[in-house]
Amino acid sequence: MDHVKSLKCLICGAEYRPDEIEYVCPKHGDDGIVDVQYDYELIGRRISPATLAENRDTTIWRYRPLLPIEPDSPLPPLTVGWTPLYRADRLAAGLGLKHVWVKDEGRQPSASFKDRASALAVVKAQERGAEVITTSSTGNAGAALSALCASVGQKNVIFVPESAPPAKITQLLVYGSTVILVRGAYDDAFELCAEAAKAFGWYNRNTGYNPYMSEGKKTASYEICEQLTVADLRGLRNLEGLKGWDAPDRIFVSVGDGCVIGGIHKGLKDLMALGWIKAMPKIMGVQAAGSAALYDAWRTGISAMQMTPIDAHTIADSISAGLPADRIKGLAAVRETDGAYIKVTDDEILAAIPALARGSGVFAEPAGAAAYAGLVKAVEQSLVHPDERIVVLSTGNGLKDIASARKSVGEPVVVDKDLAAVKRALGGGRQENK
Repeated sequence: MDHVKSLKCLICGAEYRPDEIEYVCPKHGDDGIVDVQYDYELIGRRISPATLAENRDTTIWRYRPLLPIEPDSPLPPLTVGWTPLYRADRLAAGLGLKHVWVKDEGRQPSASFKDRASALAVVKAQERGAEVITTSSTGNAGAALSALCASVGQKNVIFVPESAPPAKITQLLVYGSTVILVRGAYDDAFELCAEAAKAFGWYNRNTGYNPYMSEGKKTASYEICEQLTVADLRGLRNLEGLKGWDAPDRIFVSVGDGCVIGGIHKGLKDLMALGWIKAMPKIMGVQAAGSAALYDAWRTGISAMQMTPIDAHTIADSISAGLPADRIKGLAAVRETDGAYIKVTDDEILAAIPALARGSGVFAEPAGAAAYAGLVKAVEQSLVHPDERIVVLSTGNGLKDIASARKSVGEPVVVDKDLAAVKRALGGGRQENK
């Protein structure tokens, strides 16, 4: 990994060789999250927008020179990445906007954004010869790790709060993971997983602890900017001279522990450092009202290390976190891009599920729909300009949580096998679910 310069502590600034520490800066215990530092001059000689335009690999590994892995490391076979970026003109028009896209991460192998990080976790764990990989999860991170491990026959143990949706727990069991349900919240599962990893020598995939998880998630930023450029240049045959990419003005991201939004920010910083984009998009973090620790910290102006745990409760289980593990990166993503945090209620999240589906065709679980709920509220609060180019990141498929989806819509019409009954039903105003 000659393109990786160091691992830099985000608290004290200390820098370490990649082989010098395992996960965190030892000066701060488990809170000493570090960030991967790159030699961008070297990377720029190995990869460019022009070479990528000719690359037929439609996975995150098309960006391999920008990832902290060894050049000869074997890669998992599942197709992770290059999820669709849909232009959503009807959603835009309904909000009085001109340019809205939806990035559908529900199309990943395990149906969520978390596959990006788990793909990196499997590669890094196997580089270290780990016998077992572990993570804590409300469902999606665990399912992602479970799927990627199954694809290469890697043993794994997943710690999940007992309250996680049954569909997500079922995914883990189907893939063959060892599943441990924890009586408590996500934070309890996180702490127990960390203890077990240390005690048994397992490779720890936990976000906000393992610095490489942000590196997997950052690939979504690359795709957003590259896909916007491809859409703008469609019809051109020769992209050999392509020097850079288009970037949106704002990206709306649902936020729980802070790793997804931190990864989006890291990817954009990479592109700025390489000179591939000209301006930094504003990152808009969206939190559920019952799990709004980062929103509160941003609003009050306190630092990440001043934050204290809250009692988190939300229907959007994927973004429920009492004390966000990646809070340093989560706050920096908004503060350093002149973005904002937005708080939405569970009712607003539920309303966003059918609104997003009917306006774009993308069926999102509550956490994914929360990003669109945040855009709706941002429009109401005049936080966005009608001419801005806006991307909504939908982080997971709606089939992950059918119970919540059913709460968001009316019940279907039930009729006898009789055409007259159908006519009466259609004439009775019960067409909201057509």
